[in-house]
Amino acid sequence: MPAIDPCTFLRRLPLFSDLGDDELRAVGAAAVERHVERGRHIVRRGDACLGFHTILYGQVKLAFVSAQGQEKVIEILGPGKTFGEAVMFMGKPYFVTATALEDCLLLHVGKDAILAELERSPAFARRMLAGMSRRLHGLVADVESYTLHTGGQRVVDYLLKDAPVSGATVRLPVSKRLVASRLNITPEYFSRVLHDLARRELVRVAGREIEIVDAAALRAYEG
Repeated sequence: MPAIDPCTFLRRLPLFSDLGDDELRAVGAAAVERHVERGRHIVRRGDACLGFHTILYGQVKLAFVSAQGQEKVIEILGPGKTFGEAVMFMGKPYFVTATALEDCLLLHVGKDAILAELERSPAFARRMLAGMSRRLHGLVADVESYTLHTGGQRVVDYLLKDAPVSGATVRLPVSKRLVASRLNITPEYFSRVLHDLARRELVRVAGREIEIVDAAALRAYEG
């Protein structure tokens, strides 16, 4: 497969879309193409962070793994998403493991090029801060959900996030096991909640496809 032109793909990302040609070429020159097969680690916890990754295609799982081998999924990222920025600025090693859920194509952008662009462009700095702030806001929302919501309510929130009306269909982007880990519940509990929702005729479940039958009643579900 021929090498890609990093600038072509970076230009499509909101973070880099406003850069001039010279600046974009400088960032692109520091970008390294990475093809990662499904199931392979992209980075492991403890690896040095010398830049950040952007996903061109495929899905990436960010997760902790306990000493007992239990996995907690932090995020599932798709095309156009990035990871590693905050750790890069902290000068710390990765504290999560990133794994390819599908065959992936990524660009790794070196730290020095990003720091140079931050010094040159306040607008670029603001966009990068905005991206990290959104990530932080999402993590805070997760903590709130884990603390204040039941497991059943977390499942409902997940289903209604992208399909908030009756008749809409949610297709789980990954396995039920991974979605359950993302919601901080067990796969067995996730399946029980889906079964209960289907029994109450709030949803219809067919494999990874979940049809919202009654969105209003689903919102009122206590779990």
